[in-house]
Order: sequence, then C-alpha cells, then structure tokens
Amino acid sequence: MKRFRLVLAAALLAGCSPDPEPKAAASQDFCAAIERDPSPSLSRILEPLAPPMAKSTGVYVLEDGAGAMMARAWLSEYAERTIDVQYFIFSADNVGLIAADQLVRAAERGVKVRILVDDMLVEADADQLLAIDAVPNLEIRIYNPGMKVGISLPRKLFNVATDFRGVNQRMHNKTFTVDGKVTITGGRNIADEYFDYDHEYNFRDRDVLLLGGGITGEIEKSFEQFWNDPLSLPVADIVSAAQPETGAAERIDWLHQYACNPENYWPEVRELLVRIPAVFEKILASGELQWVEGVTYVTDQPGKNSGREGLGGGSPTLDALTGLFRQAKAFVVIETPYLITTEASRQIFREAVDRGVDVQILTNSLASTDNLEAFNGYQRDREALLETGVKIFEFRPDAAIRSRIMKGALASTLEKPPIFALHAKSMVIDGRTTVIGTFNLDPRSANLNTECFVTIPSARIAASVLEGMEANLKPENAWQTTKSFNPDSEAGWGKRFKSWTRGVVPKRIL
Repeated sequence: MKRFRLVLAAALLAGCSPDPEPKAAASQDFCAAIERDPSPSLSRILEPLAPPMAKSTGVYVLEDGAGAMMARAWLSEYAERTIDVQYFIFSADNVGLIAADQLVRAAERGVKVRILVDDMLVEADADQLLAIDAVPNLEIRIYNPGMKVGISLPRKLFNVATDFRGVNQRMHNKTFTVDGKVTITGGRNIADEYFDYDHEYNFRDRDVLLLGGGITGEIEKSFEQFWNDPLSLPVADIVSAAQPETGAAERIDWLHQYACNPENYWPEVRELLVRIPAVFEKILASGELQWVEGVTYVTDQPGKNSGREGLGGGSPTLDALTGLFRQAKAFVVIETPYLITTEASRQIFREAVDRGVDVQILTNSLASTDNLEAFNGYQRDREALLETGVKIFEFRPDAAIRSRIMKGALASTLEKPPIFALHAKSMVIDGRTTVIGTFNLDPRSANLNTECFVTIPSARIAASVLEGMEANLKPENAWQTTKSFNPDSEAGWGKRFKSWTRGVVPKRIL
C-alpha cells in the first residue's frame, strides 16, 4: 500500500528501508524462447483512423487492471518513435519490472524513451536507476528530488524542517504517451495493486486511452513543461556516484531475464503477454472506442503554488472541476478514494443539492482505506458533509464486484482474496460529461500536488462509466453512510484506534 500523507514519516521509513537488489544472473537465457512479433505497426493500425483523429478524439475507458496493463504493454512493444512516461509511483514489483523491461527494450530498438517520476516513492536504488538511465535512447528524470533518490536521512529531515511546503509539493500527474498519437491517463500508478496482481490489497481504478484529436498534443505539451522544469532533474545529476556504473550491463541483463523467467509470474500473466500483438486491434474492433469532439485536458503547472506562504493556493484543476460541478442540473456521481472537505467545498455541495441536483459520492471505508491520515480527515467532517444533503457511500473491502473486475490469476488462486479498495478519481455529470484523472477531493490535490484530468462530453462514454459507478454503489459493494449509521466498526478496533490517533494531523496537509 504505497500511499503517503505525512512526509516526515515517509522520510524516516525511506531512510530505514533497504533498497531491492538484483538477484544473481540467470543460469539460462529465458528470453531466448520469446520472439517478438514484428508484424503489428502502430502507424499502420492508426493510418485508417487519420480522418477521425484529425477532428475528434478516440476514447476507450480502461476499467479492469488486466486490460489497462495490456494496453500499456502493447504500446511499449510497438512504439516507433517516442514514449513519454510520467508517474507518481513506479514500483519495483512484478508489474513495475515488466513495465521497466518493456521500456528498456523499446529504447534498445531505437525508440526515444523519457521517464519522469516523482521522487517521494521511488523504490529502485541509485545504481539501478543509473543502469537504466545509461541505456541508449532512454533518460530518467526525478521530479522535486530531496526526499529519496541520492538523499541521506539527515538531509531528508533537514529538508522537511526548512521547506515543509516544498517537500509536500509532489507530481501526481499520470500520463503515458506513445509516438505523440496515443495517450493513457487516469488514476493508475505502475505497481501490482493497480493492475489486480497484488497478494493482499488491490485497487478499483480507472484509466482512459485517447487517440488523436489534438488531445495528445496538449498532453505532450504538458509533459514537456514538466520535463524541462527546474524541478525535474536528470537522475545522474542528483546521485553522488554519477560516473558510469560498471555493473550496468549486468543489471539490464538481469532485468530482461527476470521479465522473461516464467517462474516470476502467474501463468495467466504470461498468457496475456503472449497475446500482446492482438491487443490494440481488439480495442479498435470492440465497438467501445468512441469518437468524441470537445475532449479537453486540464493540468496544473509544475511547481504548483511554489513560493506561497502556508499550504493553500488553489489550482487550475480545482477551478475547472468546481466549474464543471456548478453546471450540473440533475445529478453528479463522484468516485474519490480520499474525501476531505472544507467549509468552502461543503458549501458548493450544499448549493447543488439546494438547486435539485442529486449528488452521490463513493469513497473508501475505514475497512478498505490504505490511508488512515486521509480517512481521519474525512471522519472529522463526515456529519457536516451529510448535512449538505449529499449521499455518501463507503467502499467495502470485500466488494463483490472484485470477482468481475479482478480478472487476474489472483482472483481464483489465492486462498484469501485480497482486500479491494477504491482508487478511481472520476465524475459523471448529468449523464453527459465524464471526468477521469488524478484529482482526489482533498486539500492536497487542491493546493499541493500537481494533478491532471480529461473531460469527455459524450453521453455514450458517460453511460458506460456510470454503469460501473452504479454497480459500485450497490449494497454488496458499498455501505451507504447516513446520519445514523457508518461502517467504521467493520474495520475492527485496531484500525479504528490507529485512525483515531491520526487526529493530530492538520487537515490542510492531508
């Protein structure tokens, strides 16, 4: 559960946790048995779509983890010119290692690969990062370093003490753009739990794949701003041992062999990877790809609210979401894993309810949440939020829908199913407009983290997303919280006590 809210705690944990080390070189060449199918071509597949891509945007919602993983895998495998990757979390677990291997292989084929990752939760050690960064055509940059990569524990503590706002300002944007033509954006980071392959804890999340229509150009423009911002530094510039790493080649070979070794993955994962060549054509032929005019991309700028006093400041993403919400006439359904309100945000909800808008919000329950600090912030104002007239639902850790969403091998092979939690950040307004992105309804997204989302003005897309949202709200998947009932007791006394202790944390940093 790779979440954070208290940066000081994260600094202490980061200073004490050992970095993962590559295993010894494989005794056999597992990759020799795997042949890349060279027949698919992104440019060939997209060529017939040039007319609609010129005037509109192809939209395909990625609801399940396996589909979201395979879409990224296909694009990595068949990128021809560029791959630009921007993530808050890029883990060194199985999914992360597969993803890293695919990006390295793309660079080895001559594709220009740029990877921009926030510093806070980087798991790889300095030598691992340098080894990947040393691959020709591949470059890694770290956003707002000072807490993890190349930083000692005393230095981390000094940074927290002298620049508390600065170290709390993180890059939460998540985009994956290939050849300037196709982008995936949404709630997922790169780690097992976002793709339904974690043993203990998985997320109900949502991404969207976008084709053409100028939207990828807007997303690329934002990526360039982040990439070239002074806060984004080449990894070799922030690691003290920046000289060429003598073991770099061995580390890359280990990465390739790890990704090829069938013992490291469930059979279903290997079967999915074998089917990579057909993935994108299946998406195009599914009938679920919709061509939509007027899709927009909204993002914060790098260094959001830098130089301001305190922890406030607002943001373009907050303003845009508020504007969309105030246009609602009939109903709004919201999914947000973290729900921390202020008097100002509750007033916006109250005004909507007063003008007849039915507002339903799904968030995590105490039993499902991975973030006790955030949940405690929600608890403090839960009754005040209910007083506005909105309907609140809290996700169950044993949600029945996980058997439909979790198509991975874990769903049928583990004796105890993993906890299921909400991570999607989405909104449907009046059945006409859909928002999919990274913005949580909390002060951190509003004022500190950079965020991004797309707005999709399509009744068909809205109906598709709303179907999943309404399923999530059913009693077998969520509890409805009222003035007389909340499901906190379902979490057990231990977690309730831990959540209570988080009451000392000021809401403005949650």
